[in-house]
Amino acid sequence: MNQSQKVQNPETNVPKNPQMNERDFVNDMLATEKYMTDSYCTALNEASCQHLYQDLSGIFNETQNCQRNLYNLMFKNGWYGIEAADQQKMQQAHQQFSGYTNQLPYMN
Repeated sequence: MNQSQKVQNPETNVPKNPQMNERDFVNDMLATEKYMTDSYCTALNEASCQHLYQDLSGIFNETQNCQRNLYNLMFKNGWYGIEAADQQKMQQAHQQFSGYTNQLPYMN
């Protein structure tokens, strides 16, 4: 039986009261940046004008970098944890999909 293992740094303590604290503000900004990167991704997929596409691409990259920096800050302070991948499940998924390479456009 495999136990899931959490990957997380020690948590930086912040006041726990009704007022928003540093963690709350950074979490709110991270959620906003995630939403914005998703929206810019959709806009990039649907941009018909090359000049607009290039402008959106630059903004998307800035937004994505900001999102990554906020994620790193949250992770560094122990405010964001992830579940470690189960090695057996990863191997099973790899075996299941390893035969699909002939369906991929760039593998031939």
